[in-house]
Amino acid sequence: MFLVVFRNRKRADMDQAAYAADAARMAELAREQPGYLSFKSYVADDGEVIALSEWRDEASARAWGRLADHRVVQARGRADYYASYTLFACDAPRIHHFEAPPQG
Repeated sequence: MFLVVFRNRKRADMDQAAYAADAARMAELAREQPGYLSFKSYVADDGEVIALSEWRDEASARAWGRLADHRVVQARGRADYYASYTLFACDAPRIHHFEAPPQG
């Protein structure tokens, strides 16, 4: 599995409707890509966003990053939506899993 963590802060003056439309389209497009496993996004109390995407492998994640439609929206993000962001990528995350047994 290849994990991508996208930490970001949005610009206060960004066009919320345009961002929402672009985000919805990118989520739909990502789901169609070979190697896509999952995507979730979380907003902290201070407004920072953490978006996590999981891919089968690094090649799949990099192909998504180079997709023409995605690159257009990436540029729009830098120009219009984000005050700042940091992207973390990990090709061999150490994974620990716990699941409580059913009660009852």
